This record gives sequence, C-alpha cells and structure tokens, in this order.
Amino acid sequence: MAAVVFICVLAFVLLLVFFYLVPINMWFQCVLNGVKISLIQLIFMRWRKVPPAIIVNAMVNSKKAGLNLSSDLLEAHYLAGGHVRSVVNALISADKANIALDFNTATAIDLAGRDVFDAVQMSVNPKVLDTPSVAAVASNGIQLIVKARVTVRANIRQLVGGAGEETILARVGEGIVTAIGSAKSHADVLENPDSISKLVLSKGLDTGTAFEILSIDIADIDVGKNIGAQLQMDQANADKNIAQAKAEERRAMAIAVEQEMKAKAQEMRAKVIEAEAEVPMAMAEAFRNGNLGIMDYYKMQNIKADTEMRESIAKPNTEIGK
Repeated sequence: MAAVVFICVLAFVLLLVFFYLVPINMWFQCVLNGVKISLIQLIFMRWRKVPPAIIVNAMVNSKKAGLNLSSDLLEAHYLAGGHVRSVVNALISADKANIALDFNTATAIDLAGRDVFDAVQMSVNPKVLDTPSVAAVASNGIQLIVKARVTVRANIRQLVGGAGEETILARVGEGIVTAIGSAKSHADVLENPDSISKLVLSKGLDTGTAFEILSIDIADIDVGKNIGAQLQMDQANADKNIAQAKAEERRAMAIAVEQEMKAKAQEMRAKVIEAEAEVPMAMAEAFRNGNLGIMDYYKMQNIKADTEMRESIAKPNTEIGK
C-alpha cells in the first residue's frame, strides 16, 4: 500500500514537472491562433529564463492585429530588459492610427527608458502641459505674471535622444519673458495676449525635443509690481546715501579746517602776547637811547587810557544787544 502511494505521488510530481517544462496548453493556444511557435521553442524559453506566456500573448495579439512579429526578436528584447507587452501594444496602436513605427524604433524607444505606448497615444491624442507662473517685466517697468497651456504631440522620430517636457516648459517660459520684455507697455500685452503666443511659436522651441508644439494658449495674466518705480526708488535712495556721505565728508573737512585755523590763531595770539611782553623793555631801551621822550610816553598812556575807557563804555551796550 505504501509503495502504491509513493508511486502515485512520484507520478504526480513528474507530471507537474512535465507540464511546467513542456507548456502544452500554450503550444495549443499558438496552434489555434495560427502562431508559429513550436513546442521545442517553448521549452527552450523556459531554459533561457524567458516566460513563455509573455511571448505567446504578444505573438497572438500581434497576429490578430495583422502584424507579423518574430518570437526570436521579442525574446531578445525581453532579455535586453525591455517591455514586450508595451512594445507590441504600441505597434498595434501605431498601425491602427497610420503612424510609421517599426519594431526596431519601438524597441529602441523602450530601451531608452520612455514609454513607447504612451508616446504613440500622445501622437494620436495631444497632451496639454501647464506652465508654472512666469513673471516678466514690460518696457514701462510693470510686471506681468503669466500662465500658459502648451499643447504638444509626441514626435516618434525624436523620442530617442530628444529633450523632454521640462525643456519644453523652460523654453516656453523663456519665450514668454522675451515677448513681454519687448513690449512697449504692459497694456499692449493685456490687450493682445495672443501676440505672446505668436512670437513664442515663431521661435521653433520644439527643435531637438521629443515633442511637436501645436499651440500655446495664454491661460491667465495678472499685473504684478511696478518694478520700474521700485528700481527708481532704490536708485534715489542710493543717490541720497551717496550725497549724505559726501556731505558728511565735506563737514568733516570743514571742521578740520576750522580747527586748523583756531590753532593758527592761538599761535598768532601767543606771538602777539610775546611781542607785547617785549614792549616795556623796548620803551626802556628807547628812553635810555633818547629815542623816546617823556611827553611821547604820556601821550601813549593817554591814548591807552582813552581806549580802555571806550571799551568799558561799549561793553554794556554789547551785552544789551545780545
């Protein structure tokens, strides 16, 4: 009894291994759908670590869509790290939409890291990209804040090596800034916002990208700050600070000159005092030499007394005037 059970279990295990290694159901599916894949090829797929279900389903779908694809090419693309299902769906969609797309181009796009099926869908149904808020200043100094919508279509020929959506948005933003900056007044832009679209479209911003720009529509325009007035105010403040600095420099120089003049005046006064101190000695010497008489001396004393009297009389009047 135990031997019979063991034989049954062994036979069941061998049967499972046989059906795993020999996918008869997939081969039968290929036969029913007219796909030419032999049973030996399916077994070799197992050994090469390629899921036969992916290849068989891709072959059946392409056959039903009227495409003749080679199982070896699909298997090679899978082993290269590609997405077989996405490539086959893209080829079917492109064929139905009359878009020129061959197998080599589709696999190259897929291996480049782009979603080839999404690219084909974008070629049929264009995609709308919303730009971030772009701030630009017109020639009269008024700032405008613009939002735009860019309608793009995938360019199949430039998907490999072409720039992506970020480049499109950056170029459109640069074009908007240029268009507004060349306007004489912000009012002209507000009156004719389509002038921005026409100018930006004429620059060929989609060159070297994976997309083709179909249209650029201005979604919103807001009036921002008066940048020109702000710059003039900043310039005026800068000029004022410079003028204040120069005035402070002149004041400092005037104070220095005044102090220098005071020092010179004090020096001259010291010399006068020194000279006055020598007057009595000179008068004594003049008396001894006979150059000054007694009457001359009295006349000088009278003049001196008269001067002192005049100064004493003038002092009260000066204080009253003050």
